[in-house]
Amino acid sequence: MEALHPRIRLLWIASWAIGALVLAVGLAAVDQWFVDVPTAVIVGVVAVAFVIGIAYAVRRYQVWKFELQPDALYLERGVVTFVETAVPFVRVQHVDTQFGPIERVLGLSSVVVYTAGTRNADVRIPGLTPARARDLQDTLRELAVESEADDAV
Repeated sequence: MEALHPRIRLLWIASWAIGALVLAVGLAAVDQWFVDVPTAVIVGVVAVAFVIGIAYAVRRYQVWKFELQPDALYLERGVVTFVETAVPFVRVQHVDTQFGPIERVLGLSSVVVYTAGTRNADVRIPGLTPARARDLQDTLRELAVESEADDAV
């Protein structure tokens, strides 16, 4: 099983930090307009949210794995609810490489695999270097074409 790039933890921690900041602004607004909330409570709640975010990002990184096997792409992920996914190559419709502004700053990309079907018709593999994402995209595309030919009658 292949792990994600360690820098993905920074992205996940940053998203939790933004959430903690939004929480702080929300609590400050409540303090300002509705109920007097002691500053220590606001700081404490935000600090706890930030620490939980760091722990969650570290654990999420530890459990997020993927593997290309002869018949399918296998993924394992999840902190609270553990999810194992198998994407048969014959079901792959197309594969994209994506990278948002924060991912670009961190030198990361994601691969999105779109599958036939309506429920959860895409699978995203975050936290890859751009070169690894392109390689994985090319490999998945080749395996999907090969499996399509093998599946034909």
